[in-house]
Amino acid sequence: MTMKIPYFPGCTLHEKAKNFDQTARAAAKALGFELAELEGWTCCGAAFPLVDDNLMGLVPSVRILAKASQQGEELVTLCSFCYNVLKRVNKVIREDAEKRDKINMYLDEEFDEPYTGQVEVLHFLEVLRDKITFEELAQRVKRKLSHLKLGPYYGCLLLRPPKEIGLDDPDHPRILHDFLGSLGCQVRNFPFASECCGSYQAVRAPELALECSYRIIKSARQNDIDALVTSCPLCHFNLDAKQQAMAQKYGEFTPLPVFYFTQLLAVALDLEESVWGFDQHQVRPDELIKIPVGEEKQ
Repeated sequence: MTMKIPYFPGCTLHEKAKNFDQTARAAAKALGFELAELEGWTCCGAAFPLVDDNLMGLVPSVRILAKASQQGEELVTLCSFCYNVLKRVNKVIREDAEKRDKINMYLDEEFDEPYTGQVEVLHFLEVLRDKITFEELAQRVKRKLSHLKLGPYYGCLLLRPPKEIGLDDPDHPRILHDFLGSLGCQVRNFPFASECCGSYQAVRAPELALECSYRIIKSARQNDIDALVTSCPLCHFNLDAKQQAMAQKYGEFTPLPVFYFTQLLAVALDLEESVWGFDQHQVRPDELIKIPVGEEKQ
């Protein structure tokens, strides 16, 4: 029987980042498990409320987690923003009895049982690391990617705040490095791997976000990196979709492809090209990938 894990795709993966969603689902199936989409899900809230008494800001995520508890003991997500919000809200519910009771009272008519934080929020990378294991994943690789020199780009929310997220060491993270290593890629460090891409400043201060993203791209190029790899749709937007604007503003600019990590997984597992979703990229990565199966680029 195929293992099913409750899955929260989130808003962006249903709209602007469909290639992130479709490659994850297809790769999961190839690895022998299913991302079972949570029924009736809504937006997680997009940002963890910073005002301590903003209980209504916690409600969307608690509702999602309570729904997940009806389907299993775990909830998997892909988006760094969704993961960050759900993980932090879950911690509040587990540790703050007053807030937990008030929110459960508000949701009382929707659920038979109060939600107490019993669901474990997982990032898809954790499923690959802890359930499949990177060692096993390396044995499943069918298409060699050893010619690729890739820069793991963690961004802000996948790792921080560390006491609440606990995914990896925020100063010396390894999870994306080890994932790419299991696919046979050449993994390259670069100084801006955990720097902010500009995030939502892309809306209110686009020039600032453009500068932040440009510095990341420039740093990667200076460290002989072929492409960046991320797990955040907003990071992907700022780093990929804005490269035309970077080229116009910075004369010495050289474009750089940006992958979702699940796209590389789909390629390495030799899934159909129609799944990869490269047509949704501003900077197309096709030429980096298209080498004969089983052959390395010299």
